[in-house]
Amino acid sequence: MIELSQEKIIERFRSYVSLNTASDDKSKTFPSTAKQLVLAHLLYQELTALGLQEVELTEYGYVLATLPSNSEEERPVIGLIAHMDTSNEASGANVKMQVQPAYDGGDIMLSPGITLSSQDFPELKNYVGQEIITSDGTTLLGADDKAGICAIVSACEYLLRHPEIRHGKVRLAFTPDEEVGRGTEHFPLQSFGADFAYTVDGGAIGELNYETFNACNATITFYGVSVHPGSAKNKMRNAVTMAAKWQMLLPAGERPEYTEMYEGFYHSLRVSGGTDKVELEMILRDHDRQKLEARKALLLKMTDYMNAEYGAGSVVCQLEDVYCNMKEYIMPVYEIIERAENAMHAAGVEPQLTPVRGGTDGARLSEMGLPCPNIFTGGHNFHGRFEYLPVPSLLKCVEVLVKLVQK
Repeated sequence: MIELSQEKIIERFRSYVSLNTASDDKSKTFPSTAKQLVLAHLLYQELTALGLQEVELTEYGYVLATLPSNSEEERPVIGLIAHMDTSNEASGANVKMQVQPAYDGGDIMLSPGITLSSQDFPELKNYVGQEIITSDGTTLLGADDKAGICAIVSACEYLLRHPEIRHGKVRLAFTPDEEVGRGTEHFPLQSFGADFAYTVDGGAIGELNYETFNACNATITFYGVSVHPGSAKNKMRNAVTMAAKWQMLLPAGERPEYTEMYEGFYHSLRVSGGTDKVELEMILRDHDRQKLEARKALLLKMTDYMNAEYGAGSVVCQLEDVYCNMKEYIMPVYEIIERAENAMHAAGVEPQLTPVRGGTDGARLSEMGLPCPNIFTGGHNFHGRFEYLPVPSLLKCVEVLVKLVQK
């Protein structure tokens, strides 16, 4: 076990989550929001002050730095990566971070009328007796992925203060726009120069991921005919009705709320419009690439079916592949998973190899040639108001990273 300043790490995390860094999937800029650059500048200054080398803030908002090797032995260059943006599915503005005292196993009152329920979130019971970080329940917390940033910076600070711990060169990267699937769009892969890397962007303590979904985004546009409802008979074609019919055609049991582990899904994410035109945004996910292709084929078949009913061009389906399952790129270098497992064992953490029911920057980076599995941060309930982070889990994440780079 290594000695860490719990108070300092909590305050570092607080400084990060106090900044609203939500990304915007509708934006055409990169980064998608300028407010992410506020955290980028803070990190640039912090890393420089800590004594890290080659600290850089790129034109695209990536923050890069190097912890130089202090070993005479030849060792691999390891990358540690986390993302600065937070999801826009819940507000990230004016986060009021709270450190709950030793958890008693019951519900946690976040604010009057807002409760983190142990019945709704039974995993809370795993943290009885521990301090738990939350928001006040009106915003997300931002542990995804500011806990990862905090763990990486804290691990580097510890290693700088303990030069007796021998390690190879470590490259850091803090990226924008991961939550909108664009975090690697301008990633400086060549200059980054790592042999392999780890995103620190996972969930519960011990989680270690090298499998992600294959991902496709879909936009379905329904073109109706708007006519005054008083004279609409045999004339109106209601795009809202068409969208509702589309939703009913989807396999009922293959939605996120009914699936787990390796089960894929269709997810209708958001809908907008009216009688004349409705736009439906969907995501398709599956760990098996062939099954994802079958999901895409079903949407195209549904499009043809509805156009046959409502007329050619009434429904338009646009598909966009986003990322692929990193497993096929990790298996040939499985020793990097074993390295992470060994680091966890050395820190007294039992590794939990679980498939990611989502994606990380690491999925795309692995496809680009930088093998990049994912390590836990300790957080739970990402993207929502009931997000929480057990303090001992965050501290263990720091310890795992210190152990990870020593071999």
